[in-house]
Amino acid sequence: MLFNSIEFILFFIVVITVIVIIKHRKFQHLFLLSASYFFFFASSNYLITLLIFSTILDFYVGKAMGNSKNQLNKKILLSLSLIGNLGLLGFFKYSDFAILQFNILGNYIDLGYQIPLLELIFPVGISFYTFQTLSYSIDVYRGKLKPSESFSEFALFVSFFPQLVAGPIIRAKEFLPQLREKIHLSEQGIKLRQIIIHNSNLKLGITMMAFGFLKKVFFADNIALLVDSLFADPMGLNSILVILGTLAFGFQIYLDFSAYSDIAIGAALILGFKIPQNFNKPYFAISPSDFWSRWHISLSTWLRDYLYIPLGGNKKSKSRTSVNLLSVMIIGGLWHGASWNFLIWGALHGVYLLIYKLIVEKFPKLSKNPFFKSKMGKIICIFITQYFVFLAWIPFRLSDLDQSLYVMEKYLIFDFDFSMLNIFANSTNLISITLIILFLILHFISYKKENIVEKISKINLKYWTLLITIIMILVVFSYSTFSEDFIYFRF
Repeated sequence: MLFNSIEFILFFIVVITVIVIIKHRKFQHLFLLSASYFFFFASSNYLITLLIFSTILDFYVGKAMGNSKNQLNKKILLSLSLIGNLGLLGFFKYSDFAILQFNILGNYIDLGYQIPLLELIFPVGISFYTFQTLSYSIDVYRGKLKPSESFSEFALFVSFFPQLVAGPIIRAKEFLPQLREKIHLSEQGIKLRQIIIHNSNLKLGITMMAFGFLKKVFFADNIALLVDSLFADPMGLNSILVILGTLAFGFQIYLDFSAYSDIAIGAALILGFKIPQNFNKPYFAISPSDFWSRWHISLSTWLRDYLYIPLGGNKKSKSRTSVNLLSVMIIGGLWHGASWNFLIWGALHGVYLLIYKLIVEKFPKLSKNPFFKSKMGKIICIFITQYFVFLAWIPFRLSDLDQSLYVMEKYLIFDFDFSMLNIFANSTNLISITLIILFLILHFISYKKENIVEKISKINLKYWTLLITIIMILVVFSYSTFSEDFIYFRF
């Protein structure tokens, strides 16, 4: 069930209506769990069994770790969670990739035998809920979280429908306390809290969802037409068209993915749950590390807390730190998909971070230089950072390595070829380019005006209703023409 569908709107209205009408807290939570399973079943069919397996595994592993005082037993239980979750993820997501590499190697050494591909159906959302349940088991093991006493409570954390399929990745220590009644400001009890639809949350949530629909249906899906036309067969494109296509894809993927996050956060907020921010204007980042503090925040912080730091982080030698950083970014790339292009994307970002770290260490006074604190200095830093960020989007978009290398070469080395500009005469492409320019203007305004969505949600009801109506008219008009899946459904 896609967010950008009539089915989801009707489903969400039914959920809210039932929650408002029936105020019994236990029923509300069980109904929300049932609705989440229905939502996932509509998206994934029988593969919902994998979600249920992960839920059962980590609930009982967490409970056993909470009851055990033996550190060795806890390690065994944690290993069981890791093997079970990562085993499922690896089997369904990476089996064919591994078989394909083995077959290529077999051809190279003339092995004379090939393993047939399994051609498994990819389970929607498995990358997200696997990391989500693993964070619970690891936090319980580390003693940072008490295990959940209620299976239905834990199951709702794992399957909560707004963010289930494509994030943000939420953690149990952030979500589980929101299910419980507060005893006082700093402590929750075990009693379930009643879900109440507050007017302030409703207005802000609708605003976030409306802007999410606008980003996805009006902007991203229309910009996708230009991206697809240019990169369907990029061999022979000149530098101008390569740069245009690269910029268009960079904006498309940001609009598409942040739209999903906005809708998820808005829907959760209406139901009274706070989900952490997943994007913070990443294309205004002034360095590679700043970019990763703004882009897919729930994934980057997960990789930092559960992979980079346990590997030693930057507490080891410089060479070990470099290996840790590069390894984590490559794993982050492969998390997106079982393909060499995602590995290259992750490796590029790893190299960016290593070079930036080296510059900061070698020239510590640079960050305090008045020029880099000035407007011009920040603008230059933004342009340099984004130049390389967008370069990395090329292998992310193009799975064919020959095409990817050709496009990257044209992006890096301008060829001064001004032919093929008749592309600008195409009305569909002109619409896409116009929307890119409009997005840049609106994005700059939102950068200068902090919390613009929240501010809009607080304006006079009459003007707010008018604005939301205009946004939804644009969405409906665009939806009648184009409708695409969210890009991150593939991951």
